[in-house]
Amino acid sequence: MNVAVCIRQTPDTEAAIQIAPDERTVLDGGMHWIISPHDETAVEQALRLVEENGGLVTVYSLGPPRVDKALREALAMGADRGVRLDCDDMPVDPAVVAYALAHVLGEYDLILTGEQAIDHANAQVPQRIAAILGRACVTAVEELSIDGKDCTARRVVEGGEEIVRCTLPAVIGTNRRLMEPRYPSFRNIMRAKKKPIDVQTTELGESALEILRLRYANDRVAGRRLPFDDTVPDRLAQLLRDEAKVI
Repeated sequence: MNVAVCIRQTPDTEAAIQIAPDERTVLDGGMHWIISPHDETAVEQALRLVEENGGLVTVYSLGPPRVDKALREALAMGADRGVRLDCDDMPVDPAVVAYALAHVLGEYDLILTGEQAIDHANAQVPQRIAAILGRACVTAVEELSIDGKDCTARRVVEGGEEIVRCTLPAVIGTNRRLMEPRYPSFRNIMRAKKKPIDVQTTELGESALEILRLRYANDRVAGRRLPFDDTVPDRLAQLLRDEAKVI
């Protein structure tokens, strides 16, 4: 089984984000970058499937040269090959990302991605890849099994769960709760440094999405304690209307 995994390099969840002067981008100088956690889970799932059934795991990512670090991390986990689709900036439009990836993934029967990236959280790339390639797609997957060409996935929905069956070829979007990614051994980290990363040119489509402005979240306001008496309901309603402005 030859499996393709699409990963995105994102800022660390604990990184201190600095907005650039243009208020449309973030400053990446000195930023700590990681594989988006949902995508890291997809890599782990691919490795386990190949360990059980044989085959190869190829990891794809779209972006500038700094993305090679994320690919190296996936190679250290055990992936066999890394491919970077070269572009100057990370596209923010999921349609552009999906179009670029879909056109190099047609040979794979199983394509794994995270259900969403933790930076823009559009949650659209796996569905769009599947639509372009005309394949089945299941997202938010928390359990996956493959038997030949038959794929069974469990996904959580509001108020319960769904068991979905489809036939390969398919695109699967994994949730980070699917399984715990492995820690690379020192031996595999050293091996990953020697594995080649195939850099391919790519033509990005025209983006229909534009970021107009980024801003920091408002600082939290300290809570207020009201004396318990008959005026509390009226006083609370006044504060919610005049200060919190939620009613």
